[in-house]
Amino acid sequence: LCEPETDCSQKGHPLKHNRNRTGPKPFSCSVCGKRYLRKNSLATHMRHHSEGTRFSCSVCKKIFPWKGDVERHMRVHTGERPFRCPICGSRFAQSSTLTLHLRTHTGEKPFSCSVCQTSFSLRNNLLLHMRSHTGERPYSCSFCGRTFALRGNLKRHLFVHTGEKQFTCSVCGQKFAQRGTLKRHMTVHTGEKPFRCSICGTRFTRKASLTSHASVHTGEKPFNCSVCKTSFSRRHNLVLHMRVHTGEKPFSCSTCGKRFPSKRNVRLHSTVHSGEKQFSCSVCAQKFALHGTLKRHMTVHTGEKPYSCSICGLKFALHGTLKRHMIVHKGEKPFSCSICGNKFTQRGTLKRHMTTHLDEKPFSCNVFCGKRFALHGNLRRHSTVHTGEKQYSCSICGQSFTQHGTLKRHMTVHTGEKPFSCNICDKKFARQEYVKKHKCVGESSGISK
Repeated sequence: LCEPETDCSQKGHPLKHNRNRTGPKPFSCSVCGKRYLRKNSLATHMRHHSEGTRFSCSVCKKIFPWKGDVERHMRVHTGERPFRCPICGSRFAQSSTLTLHLRTHTGEKPFSCSVCQTSFSLRNNLLLHMRSHTGERPYSCSFCGRTFALRGNLKRHLFVHTGEKQFTCSVCGQKFAQRGTLKRHMTVHTGEKPFRCSICGTRFTRKASLTSHASVHTGEKPFNCSVCKTSFSRRHNLVLHMRVHTGEKPFSCSTCGKRFPSKRNVRLHSTVHSGEKQFSCSVCAQKFALHGTLKRHMTVHTGEKPYSCSICGLKFALHGTLKRHMIVHKGEKPFSCSICGNKFTQRGTLKRHMTTHLDEKPFSCNVFCGKRFALHGNLRRHSTVHTGEKQYSCSICGQSFTQHGTLKRHMTVHTGEKPFSCNICDKKFARQEYVKKHKCVGESSGISK
């Protein structure tokens, strides 16, 4: 039965060895039915049911079936750790814990999954892993009935119902339900970005963000929308996208009740009520409600444009701007007006267009002239006429501008960049309006490309 090199010469060993190989457990408890490989293991177990000799801890009064168990347990109270790792010096209260610890140095993983062959250093980790194959989820939420494979996952889930947030940020006081979420939040204050892309060197605060970023290089988008066939690199993004089709808005603002498709949308919206702007620019001192907005703003000062168009080479500070620019090359206009049928390349352009059909102008210049606007952005730009504020400065010549777009156009004077071209003669221009004014020779001669 045994392999040739297996030593089964010890007394009683062949019987025990074969049971380990075949897995029968012939000894069962007459009280609870639990089964054991060995008779002495059953005898030890029976002491848990026996009302006979019991040994109790003098500190916490916990009961144990064996005197040795009490002696080992006392180390919890005394802090004694007599077992020392010869490699790293770590100390342990029990020899069995040291044995398990040594596997972190040796790399030994004696427990293998029979389905996918993944190996584990601890038997318990293998048992937990097996639930990924069996689908077993023994822990259920008493509030919503959702089930979990691990007790820890259920424990974390319960915070959703209880609203308990026991972990507090020592810097800004923000509270979190989970320690891991607080840990990730702290990188906002420390600026730490421990995860680095091996291809382009970009650094990230979270491993998940790095994994998601990798798709920028590979171009892989394995998650497809069943409705419009749009592809996504992350499953989470597909889930959020599907709410565009279903209209689902599961998250609501606790102040005004307005509903949103994602938690992030609620968080962004909440600043409307709080007015809190905890992130300030180190260059111009302008304040922002969100760290991401500050990060995007910084490109105004640095001039950094890490995203480039693969077709025309035009560079952009933001990935979203590049994405919108690509529609120019595709000729795609996915956003159409429900009233007049006009089509637009961007959702924002459609939104601005819709105001031409409506008389509503909810934003007014209350402080100065009372003029009304359909869009808040238009009011914000208008207010600089009164204040004279010019917060956008050229990093080369120092000239200041009231609007970021004006600064952007001005920069072409220094860079010599001409991103706009005539579609007939290919002559390039710094501004779109120059293309419109351009009188092309090819036009009069009927030349077309």
